[in-house]
Amino acid sequence: MTKSIKRLYRSRKDKVLGGVCGGIAEYLDVDPVVVRLIWAIATLISMGFGIIAYIIAWIVIPEEPKR
Repeated sequence: MTKSIKRLYRSRKDKVLGGVCGGIAEYLDVDPVVVRLIWAIATLISMGFGIIAYIIAWIVIPEEPKR
């Protein structure tokens, strides 16, 4: 039996800015709009920390390889 390892990538096909939320949505198998809304609400609650976290995630999470 082979186990497929699930990896987190920035999305190439479902991206608005950097593909971070789209990639997280693909990884969690949820609608990207839900991830974007949660991220936006978290950013508002944390007084802008979500923007810094997004930039860091944009740098750290690799882009999805071409298929």
